[in-house]
Amino acid sequence: MKNILSILAVAAVFASNKITAQTPTTDDIKSVNEVVTADNVEWGWLNPLRGDKSPAARELWGDRTKNEPAGFLVKFKKGFSSPPHIHNITYRGVVIKGLLHNDDENAEKQCLPAGSYWQQPAGEAHITAADGEENLAFLDIQEGPYLVKPTSEAFDNGERPVNVDKTNLVWLNANDIQWVSEKSNVETAFLWGSHEKNQLRAALLKLPAGFNGKIKNLSPNFRAVVISGEVTHQFSKKDTKNELQPGSYFGAEENATSIISTAKETVIYIRSNGDYEVK
Repeated sequence: MKNILSILAVAAVFASNKITAQTPTTDDIKSVNEVVTADNVEWGWLNPLRGDKSPAARELWGDRTKNEPAGFLVKFKKGFSSPPHIHNITYRGVVIKGLLHNDDENAEKQCLPAGSYWQQPAGEAHITAADGEENLAFLDIQEGPYLVKPTSEAFDNGERPVNVDKTNLVWLNANDIQWVSEKSNVETAFLWGSHEKNQLRAALLKLPAGFNGKIKNLSPNFRAVVISGEVTHQFSKKDTKNELQPGSYFGAEENATSIISTAKETVIYIRSNGDYEVK
């Protein structure tokens, strides 16, 4: 009987660990009105122990070394290829510049161009490689710290890897979604998450050239990263205008409005813990 109880206890601990390995679906940290421009970025190493053999990295929000949500940029040199490894947490990524490959070490090379999306589950063995002259990606994590571990520690957290080339994204217009004004000609491509109340979700927002409008945040947590194009941004007409190039970020507090204009077609990654309106 004692042995049976011991086995049950071990099974319970294992089940608990698998549950905690699931990626959080909410974010309790309230965002604030803030802007980080691409030219105001201080770079460090993604993996400091490897020094310049590691990609460079820079936080846009949060701290990837702590147990909290974070968004950060990662810059890869041409020809970079990592050894097979795993991460302790799930991350999502969008290619901003260059060509990136992220898959099982035995998989045929699939280079994702700028504007593509991928998801890497916790515990899944993979390699990451870069093949462009300049290679830049944005990574989004819902928990931390973001760690690199050997494949000997691989595990299955129930999630699956995703690689979506930009040509396979499905764009919806205002006829298909209710929170975008029909006059705006804005399109949306959903990436991950749930539209249930208070659940995290992320999408790409494609703004046409010459767009002049507003994005109103209706949730406690709203974060946006420019993926391509260029955005002129301010929180009110009295505020200083910021020119946001790819890799720039702005966050917004609940019920805050961002005044947005574009000179050319622009794609923005938006991660929120609820609804927002585009007008």
